[in-house]
Amino acid sequence: MAPCLQFHASRGPEKYVGGKRAFSYLSNIVPEFTDNCLINIIRCGQDYYASSETNFIRRIDPQTLDTLEKVNYTKYITLNLATSHPHYDCAGNTLNMGTSIGDKGKTKYVIFKIPGNNPDKEKSPLKHSEILCSIPAQKLFCPSYYHSFGMTENYIIFVEQPLKLDILKLATAYFRGVNWASCITFNEDEKTWFHIIDKRTRKPISGKFYTDAFVIYHHINAYEEEGHVVFDIITYKDNSLYDMFYMANVRKVFSEESAAISVPATKRFAIPLQHDKGVEVGTNLVTIPTIKAKAVKSEDGTLYCEPEILCEGIELPQINYDFNGKKYRYVYAAQVQWRPIPTKIVKFDTVTKDMLVWSEDMCWPAEPLFIPSPDGKEEDDGIILSPIVSSDPNKSAFLLVLDAKSFQELGRASINAGLHLDLHGIFIPDHNV
Repeated sequence: MAPCLQFHASRGPEKYVGGKRAFSYLSNIVPEFTDNCLINIIRCGQDYYASSETNFIRRIDPQTLDTLEKVNYTKYITLNLATSHPHYDCAGNTLNMGTSIGDKGKTKYVIFKIPGNNPDKEKSPLKHSEILCSIPAQKLFCPSYYHSFGMTENYIIFVEQPLKLDILKLATAYFRGVNWASCITFNEDEKTWFHIIDKRTRKPISGKFYTDAFVIYHHINAYEEEGHVVFDIITYKDNSLYDMFYMANVRKVFSEESAAISVPATKRFAIPLQHDKGVEVGTNLVTIPTIKAKAVKSEDGTLYCEPEILCEGIELPQINYDFNGKKYRYVYAAQVQWRPIPTKIVKFDTVTKDMLVWSEDMCWPAEPLFIPSPDGKEEDDGIILSPIVSSDPNKSAFLLVLDAKSFQELGRASINAGLHLDLHGIFIPDHNV
């Protein structure tokens, strides 16, 4: 879930001095890290790409899965990193976020759009990419790491967390013979900041919103209600999950008693879009009666956001994407509890807090994908697909099919091939191939 990094020279470095000149120097000496696109499959225009979190993506043939050309974001947009979790709006456009390091001596987070209809079929849809907004990083040499972001009909939600990329360490990692992972630091004493960007004005809304330090990889969903932006995310109290993937830790035998990772918590936050600046310090400005989350005015005028805890122990969340950016009810996810390897698939009801579970001995599920029924009327009318790896030598890996409403098994398709545990995937309907 973490990035593999690469940096390029900034444009026009001769115009800048001091820290800006240092940026130019750093961006020239850092070598290419990787173009291994192993995290997700994303859509840009009518094309599909394997993606990581660098500036490289690789186009694939959705029919044959053949690898086609390698595409470099930096040919079209000035950025060094881009998430593998873009959003798709009702017009078919792809919206994504990336980090631009060292461009004109600044570090910033960039929100960009790739049009769904490519007027020039012979060229990459990225040729028509458009930057919607940029947000300056709070620390020039230590931008936040982020794996995803949230979106409603009118707003983008970006969480600037205190899990930081140390650019100075990254620039010298290759020469010091250390891995880039050692250049990521969690600062538990710092705040987590919420940026709410209005897609119509292409600017952040007024006000400053923050909460306590945490680590986030995945947004679940976000929506607008009664003058608020409400968003659900999965958080960790520290970066111990990240540390689990060092080989020395992977080789250890873990039990629930000896596990060193924090349990993921699903949290709901609510941000009031407009509020009376004259209210007293300590006032909770969230006015939705069904939501327990708070936004409390601090002495300096900022709003301290207290979450509502929805549940614990789930990761790799998916929803019915027809409800993306809208008020919704159901989350489909992998249950991880005290270890990073999923053992169960769950359906979580955000209203009743009930949970349906699928599991099988010696089976290890991947992210569950929700596929809506063509004639579905309710949010959970559809099926769940999840590739399952078995540690039973007599059982092949298989694709599991569940009824999304009842969570009963509808079938499975065995695969006579070795598979590894997966992170993310995509369902492509026949008419899109």
